[in-house]
Amino acid sequence: MTKIRAILIDDEQSARNVLTNLLERSSFEIDILTTCKNLEEGVEQIKELKPNVVFLDVQMPNYAGYEISKFFDKINFEIIFVTAYDQYAIKAFELNAIDYLVKPIDRSKLSITLQKLVEKLSKEAELVDYQLLLKTIKEKECKKIVIPELGNRRIINLNQIVAIEADGAYTKILLKEKNTITTSKNLKYFEDVLPKNKLFFRSHRAWIINLEYLEFLNKSTLNITLADGTITAKISRTKIADFEHIISH
Repeated sequence: MTKIRAILIDDEQSARNVLTNLLERSSFEIDILTTCKNLEEGVEQIKELKPNVVFLDVQMPNYAGYEISKFFDKINFEIIFVTAYDQYAIKAFELNAIDYLVKPIDRSKLSITLQKLVEKLSKEAELVDYQLLLKTIKEKECKKIVIPELGNRRIINLNQIVAIEADGAYTKILLKEKNTITTSKNLKYFEDVLPKNKLFFRSHRAWIINLEYLEFLNKSTLNITLADGTITAKISRTKIADFEHIISH
């Protein structure tokens, strides 16, 4: 089960105590990183401790809870609003909050909310969207490669290659235009001749992929989706750590 790393923000000490008690007594694995008495303090702690969820009171002095968006360029944590007034639900969903709880908090409703949270966190951990990270590794320079093809030599740009797949004694080169080149050269040949940069990655004994076309990785099925979902490659479990290292650096 995905561990919940939470920060609680509420201007009332008693409300913080009640929610802390309810969370600690729930059946979910929850680490309460800290509790805060106002939004300004909460924002500082979020930036320092990096929780994956914030339980956020709506009505507080100085700033309302839904004003949290003013303090972040991007909200990369889940939000669960806690409010005494049901009409604030609309603010929750305007901010893409995962849910909201109405005071006094009902234990069964809290359990449903936590289950929803865990499911979302688990899904995000399995299906990682690498598009923003890929901006740091895309190669702007247009390079070419010579492909031996049935007695001929074809010259193509590297940025046209989406993936290279072993196919028995042959190798298939899958291109951006959705057509395929078949060559008698094996995958090791291409691994050796491709430029030693971060554009291409040997993800599997049968696959080399172009990271520029990466959509997402599914660790459960060991599939990598490329080129707007048109190609599904494989990744070996032993390659996942190297893959994530390249992407994040």
